[in-house]
Amino acid sequence: MRIPEPDNQSNLSSSYDFVPEAGPSCVTLDKASHSNGINKENGYSAPVSNGTTSNGSLTMGNGLAKHSSSITRVSLPGTTLYDDPYLDREEFVRLVIQSLRDVGYIESAATLEAESGYSLEAPEVSEFRQHILRGAWADAELLLVELGVTDTDALVDARFLIGKQKYLELLEARKTTAALQVLRNDLAPYSTTSDQEELHVLSSLMMCSDPQDLRRRASWDGASGISRRQLLDDLQHYIPSSTMIPQRRFSTLLTQSREYQRHRCLYHNSLVDPSSSSLFSDHTCDKESFPRITTTILEVHSDEVWNVAWSHDGTHLASASKDKTAIIWRIGLEAEPSSRDCIAEFILRDHPYPLGCLAWSLDDSILSTSADHLILLWNTKTGALMKTLENHAETVSALVWLPDGSGFMSGSLDRKIILWDMEGELRESWNDIAIRVTDAAVTPDVRRLVAVGMGYNPPPALGTLGRANVRDASPPIVSNGNGSAVGPRSPENRMIIYDLKTGQVELSVHMEGELTSVKISEDSRYALINHAPDEIHLWDLEEFRLARKFTGQRQGHHVIRSCFGGIDGNFVISGSEDRNVYVWHRDTGTLLEVLGGHGLGSVNSVAWNPRNKRMFASCSDDNTIRVWEAPVSAGELLRGFGISASEPEMFGKGKGKVKQPWAYHDGGF
Repeated sequence: MRIPEPDNQSNLSSSYDFVPEAGPSCVTLDKASHSNGINKENGYSAPVSNGTTSNGSLTMGNGLAKHSSSITRVSLPGTTLYDDPYLDREEFVRLVIQSLRDVGYIESAATLEAESGYSLEAPEVSEFRQHILRGAWADAELLLVELGVTDTDALVDARFLIGKQKYLELLEARKTTAALQVLRNDLAPYSTTSDQEELHVLSSLMMCSDPQDLRRRASWDGASGISRRQLLDDLQHYIPSSTMIPQRRFSTLLTQSREYQRHRCLYHNSLVDPSSSSLFSDHTCDKESFPRITTTILEVHSDEVWNVAWSHDGTHLASASKDKTAIIWRIGLEAEPSSRDCIAEFILRDHPYPLGCLAWSLDDSILSTSADHLILLWNTKTGALMKTLENHAETVSALVWLPDGSGFMSGSLDRKIILWDMEGELRESWNDIAIRVTDAAVTPDVRRLVAVGMGYNPPPALGTLGRANVRDASPPIVSNGNGSAVGPRSPENRMIIYDLKTGQVELSVHMEGELTSVKISEDSRYALINHAPDEIHLWDLEEFRLARKFTGQRQGHHVIRSCFGGIDGNFVISGSEDRNVYVWHRDTGTLLEVLGGHGLGSVNSVAWNPRNKRMFASCSDDNTIRVWEAPVSAGELLRGFGISASEPEMFGKGKGKVKQPWAYHDGGF
C-alpha cells in the first residue's frame, strides 16, 4: 500500500544526495548532523538512550536529529525482495513497519514509510480500529464494506460479533432496556441457524444478578478488559489481510518458523531456551544428546520381564514379570549415572499368576497390577497389598488411571471395561462390548477411551485359549455417532474409540493382525497402536484417520508395547522380537535408532521417563530392565544392579499355582 508523494519535504526525514540502488542506503550527513552525536568513523551515533541523541534532541531511527533532516522516497527496481519471486517487497516492508511500531520505534516506522513509499495501512483501517476500541459500534459497522467485507455471510458474521460486544457492554452497564433492543434489532436479524443456540444463551444473560455474574457466565472480561481488542482479532478473519494486517504478524511468522524447525529436527529433545535461541541460526539438536546408551541394568527378576511403567514424578520405575512379582525401583535424580542410587524398594510377591499390566495412580500413591483375572492395588509408600479385585472373568489386559484423578479403568478379554474409584470400588461396568480387550488408553483431556482387541468368538469346546487366526477383508466400520455401526461387522481385530462421558462409539475400525498395545500422545491428538505383524500405527483422533505407519521392528507372536517419548512427544519407541529397541521420528516416520544390548528374546515394553526427557527404560525376555540415557562421559562404567540370594527376605512370598497368561510368548492370544 503506497502513500501519496508529499507536496513538501517532511521536517521529520533525512536528506539523500542521490537515489541509491538496491542495497544499503548511503546517508550524507551535514554539519548539523555531525554535531548531534553522529560518529564520523562508522556512521552510527554513540550509545545513548533510545530515541535521543547525546545532546538530548529527538532522533529518527537512523540516529539523525529530526529537526535537521528530511527523507526522499527511494525508488527500487522490481517488486520483489532480493531475487526471491515469492517475497513481495511491499508486504515485507509493511510488516517491518508494523513490527517497529509494535516495539515502540514509532519514529523509525514513520521514516521507513516515508522512504519506502509504503503505508502500513489505509486511513480507513486506523479509523475502524479506533471505532472498535472506543466503542463507536455504528461507525465501525459502516466501514466494514469499505474495508473489503463484501461477502454476505462474512458481513452478517462480522455485524453479529459487533452487536454481541455492544449487547454485553450494555448489560454490564445495567442498561437492560437498551440491551434488549440490541438483542432484537442487531443480533436476532443477523443470527443464522447455527447461531440460534448462542442467541438463546445471550438472551439468558438478562437474568444475571450483577456485572460480575455476567462476566463469569459469559466468559468475558468486560469493557475495561481486553474484550475490545479480542473483538478486533475476531473481526480480522473477515477483513482481507492485505487491507488490515493481522496483529504482530512478523512475530507469528517467526514463531511458525521456529516450530517448523523443531518439528523437522529429527533429534529435537531439549527445552527452548530464550537466552540461547537466536534468529541468526537454525535450530538443531545434537544427536549425542539423545538417550541411546545403557547406563544401568536392573537384574532382580528371575524370569521374563513383560512390562515397565514410570511413576508420574519420574523417580520410581515399576516392573512386571512372568516370575509372579512386581518390583518398585527407586531411581535417583542425580544427573550422573555413576552417582545415582537404583534401589529395589519393594518386591511385590503376592501374585498367584504371572503379571501382565501395571499402572500408577495420578499421585503415585497406588500401583495397580494384574495377574490373570485379578487386579491388585498396592500402597507404594509401604509396599503393602491394599485390595484384590476379582470382578473380571478372564485375563485383565489393560489398567488405566484416569487423568482427572478420579479412579481407574480396567479392560479384559471377558469383553468388559470397568470403571473403579480410587479405593477400588466398582462405579460402572461396560459389559459385552464388541471386542476382547487387549489394551486400552484414556486421552489426557479425559474425552475419549481408545480400546483395541480381538473380535468375539465363542470359546473352543475344551475351553483353551488359542490365537485368533480368522481373517477377512471387510472394510472399516465407522460409527454413525450414536453407537451403532454402519456397514458390515466382522469378528476380527479392531480399534474402538469411545466417548468417555457417554460411552457411545465414535469410531470402530476393523484391522488385520493382532493389536497388542495403545498409547495416547500428551496433546490427546494421536493414538499409537502396536499392530502385528511388524507395524506400529499412528491414528489421528481428531480427523479419524491413519496418519502414519512405523516399520522395521519385528512383532509376530508376542505382546510388544510401544510409547511416545521426548520433550514434545516427537519420538515413537518400541521393543521388538529381535531383541532390539527401535526409535522413530514421529512426524516424518524416519527410523532414527536401532539400539542393541538386551539378550536373547523379545524386548517387550518401553517407557519414557515423564520428568527426565533424556531417559527411558526397556524390559526383556532376558530377565532384565535397561535404563537408557545420552552417551556418558569417557571412562564412566556401565552399572548393573542385583539382589543376592543371601539378602534377607523383606517382601513376602508369592503363592498359588501357575496359570497361563493371555498372550505372552508361551501360547499366543
